[in-house]
Amino acid sequence: MRNIKLVLEYDGSRYQGWQRLGKDESTNTISNKIIEVINKMTNEDVELNCGARTEVGVHAYGQVVNFKTTTDMTLIEIKRYLNRYLPMDIAVIEIEEMPERFHASLNAKSKIYLYRLAVNDVPSVFERKYVYHSFKKPDVDAMKQAALLLAGKHDFKKFSTVKKSKSTEKEIYEIDIYDDGNEIQFTIHANDFLHNMARMIIGTLLDIGVGNRKKEDIDDILNSNGQASAPIDPKGLYLQDVIYNQ
Repeated sequence: MRNIKLVLEYDGSRYQGWQRLGKDESTNTISNKIIEVINKMTNEDVELNCGARTEVGVHAYGQVVNFKTTTDMTLIEIKRYLNRYLPMDIAVIEIEEMPERFHASLNAKSKIYLYRLAVNDVPSVFERKYVYHSFKKPDVDAMKQAALLLAGKHDFKKFSTVKKSKSTEKEIYEIDIYDDGNEIQFTIHANDFLHNMARMIIGTLLDIGVGNRKKEDIDDILNSNGQASAPIDPKGLYLQDVIYNQ
């Protein structure tokens, strides 16, 4: 049995996230589209593991998945087949054969999300599905100061819409906020993320940046004495990378 690792990029605009389970189960998911093509290619019923289950409307620059198969196709043949038959908004950018024990989800050590925010008088026609737009320029320094309060190990329950979870304690290694004058990019590196956690962090930081909240609200939220801002629009969010031990 071969263990195949793929690195994917995708436009999440028209999908119901990576996977929908339970009463909200949907076939219009990114994982389902990939599984359909792999099953056809291998004539097997494969199980697809992913590094991070992205939410509805979220994109990816570097999603990592793995599946096991007995196919004798070469790696380049697998890559070409998948890119030929997958929808045009999903692409395999890297492929590698891994040891049997590699698991894209269980072996993931940390994840990096990127959020793109454009600041302009006129929203871009061409970027409208991929960048969140703000007419008002937020205070980047205020957002950076607030972001420092989020770094470290905390209970992020109030920064999530999660209903049930074994643990809501996560560790944020770094939040970087970069402003090039036209676009502000938020990069969050953490050991893991709760449901909607990245979007609620960005929403809260942006509210602080435009003066709707104070940075002191961060401590109140982490101490369960306050509530984070609503999740920001998913169209600006990208899974940038999933990190594994070498």
